[in-house]
Amino acid sequence: MEEERLIASGWQSEDGDIETSLRPKSLREYYGQEKVKETLSIYIDAALRRHDSLDHILLYGPPGLGKTCLAGIVAAEMGQNIRITSGPAIDRPGDLASILTNLAAGDILFIDEIHRLSRAVEEVLYSAMEDYALDIMIGKGPTARSLRIDLPKFTLVGATTRAGQLSAPLRDRFGIIFRLEMYSPEELCQIVGRSARILGVDADREGLLEIARRSRGTPRIANRMLKRVRDYAQVRGDGRITQEIASEGLDMLDVDQLGLDRVDRNMLTTMIDKFGGGPVGLDTLAASTGEDAITIEDVYEPYLLQLGFIQRTPRGRICTAACYEHLGRIKPTEDNIEQTTLLE
Repeated sequence: MEEERLIASGWQSEDGDIETSLRPKSLREYYGQEKVKETLSIYIDAALRRHDSLDHILLYGPPGLGKTCLAGIVAAEMGQNIRITSGPAIDRPGDLASILTNLAAGDILFIDEIHRLSRAVEEVLYSAMEDYALDIMIGKGPTARSLRIDLPKFTLVGATTRAGQLSAPLRDRFGIIFRLEMYSPEELCQIVGRSARILGVDADREGLLEIARRSRGTPRIANRMLKRVRDYAQVRGDGRITQEIASEGLDMLDVDQLGLDRVDRNMLTTMIDKFGGGPVGLDTLAASTGEDAITIEDVYEPYLLQLGFIQRTPRGRICTAACYEHLGRIKPTEDNIEQTTLLE
């Protein structure tokens, strides 16, 4: 299961305290996403000069890239309070109405996993975002009447890992839309270096870079690895994280040079050993590996596709030459097959 994996990009219970303490408080402390930072700083500066609130912001991208963190930074840079909730937590329109009526002028409302809002709640959000008003139906049947409540001008920051699941009317009401990209090893090295200084961890640049290279481009994973390598350095070393110590610690955790763990490699070797590298259907692969088909599609495949290790075809998944090379295998070719047949 993903919850048990060190390289899982989703939020885990162990991330709570460390993420809260390590989150940057300003754009200056926020490493990476340079284009987003530059554009956002212009919008914030312009809003402050006008003494106005920011337009509504939609942040989307894979989990663990800093969407919640960026929402907090927007509130801090604007000098406003932030109210944090999530789509699944807002069950009824009344829940959203309670949240909206308690906002002050200029406040930031952050809704994580906004694509999971129910349709009834979403309908209430339309007028709140566009007209800063809340339409409530009082009573039922012939005696029902509509009551409009004016809301203070607020900024909604929505975050989602699946922008395609947002309805068009909701997506169109966001004036600012940013896609967060995966981080480079150099950017992750800066992030892990900052985290190490806050946690009081002694580490050299090569050790931090080794952690960054295996973090799958995700700060959340990098910070989680930093904690595990710190423990390894304290027990098996002198407490200092060097490249050798970082490499040994992550090897012990079955995380290889590209950030693949045992589950990823098991999926790839299953495709190679049992199905000749593919094509293999999703359901067949799920049955062969003992994993759920949705878990394979949503959790394992995205990073393997980014690396170019697998391809999706109409006939199923296939392993690429890069996958064979990384695993130290020889990709079957017509020449190889003919030679094998002659030897037999």
